[in-house]
Amino acid sequence: MSTDAFWVKWHDIHAKAYTRSLPFAGPVATVGGGAYMIMPRIQFSHTYNNIISLENLLEAWSEFIVGKRQRRDAQEFEMSLMGNIITLHNDLVAKTYTHSPYHAFNISDPKPRNIHKATVRDRLLHHTIYRMLYPFFDRTFIADSFSCRIGKGTHKALNRFRSFAHGVSRNNTRTCWVLKCDIRKFFANIDHDILKRIFAAYIPDENILWLLSRVVNSFSSTKSGIGPPSLSGYERAGLPLGNLTSQLFVNIYMNEFDQFMKHRLKAKCYIRYADDFVILSHDCDWLMELVPKIANFLREQLKLELHPNKLFIKTLASGIDFLGWVHFPDHRVLRTATKRRALKTTSGMKKQESMQSYLGLLSHGNAYKIRQRLCHESRTKSRSRPRRESGGPRRGYFVRDEDH
Repeated sequence: MSTDAFWVKWHDIHAKAYTRSLPFAGPVATVGGGAYMIMPRIQFSHTYNNIISLENLLEAWSEFIVGKRQRRDAQEFEMSLMGNIITLHNDLVAKTYTHSPYHAFNISDPKPRNIHKATVRDRLLHHTIYRMLYPFFDRTFIADSFSCRIGKGTHKALNRFRSFAHGVSRNNTRTCWVLKCDIRKFFANIDHDILKRIFAAYIPDENILWLLSRVVNSFSSTKSGIGPPSLSGYERAGLPLGNLTSQLFVNIYMNEFDQFMKHRLKAKCYIRYADDFVILSHDCDWLMELVPKIANFLREQLKLELHPNKLFIKTLASGIDFLGWVHFPDHRVLRTATKRRALKTTSGMKKQESMQSYLGLLSHGNAYKIRQRLCHESRTKSRSRPRRESGGPRRGYFVRDEDH
């Protein structure tokens, strides 16, 4: 048997063997008319009993309660803490646990967002699941995924973008092209069935999959073609903004796309932050060829759509708007809308800590003038505060009778 024939035979045999680990329907995932294989997944070794143990629930509570002790719902749960935790544990052991309804409210950050807040009992379970699953799945993610990960974040993503830009442009000696894309209604379109199939490719324990299904099915978007979990005949999609588990679940979901970008399309200079991602290259034509391949994969394998109004290919020299900053070859400046919002927000601030957080944000780019303006306003406010009158004991000092 020739060498070529051997590798063809090897490919056919192993393609069939790997089919069981694919999260997608069909024998092999196909994109743009071509087939590719996903290598076997590493397996989650913890058991269902490890996750729902009293020890893990108590550890999760100690992490969950940080910064929440003054909130009424947390205080009410803590009044009978051990009884509530034992009841939750028993429900999980008997597999009679049901997720409570969400409390919905709207925020502007800066655009309107619909937030769904779970009860303390359910959020405790979310922390219990998260603290066991996150360390495992984080190892499977690519290095250039920066959203909701320990040791990552926007600042690391900005620095990575700058590093890629210098490499592609060879220190600004050739043109650097950037393809920027955004996924339309990201959280609302996460397909439940696909997410569960991805879970099943990594997690062999059926009880853990049952628990994850309970959390995933606790919420569903209501729009055309998609309905609430209680109605049959509808597609189930959507994860709630506000759940700790949602942050992990979307990264697990999009990891399929990250692996496709890095290993199938060979996009070395690829960065993703949540639903925003960029690819840098010196070849504009190659970036244009990527667009239909990316759109097909997202649509066929993940049931997601690119936002047509937020997709563009531009040169780095013309300015790339990414993660709140406009990037140029040798500097980056704050996005105009972000600058306006920062000035508006800090104008009514009373806490010095809030002002310092904005100054910390501005230190990551070329924002000297706006920093000087904020510092000037901070000094003006501090001088305008009424001074404490001299004389009399200071607050917090114990006054003895002999002092008078």
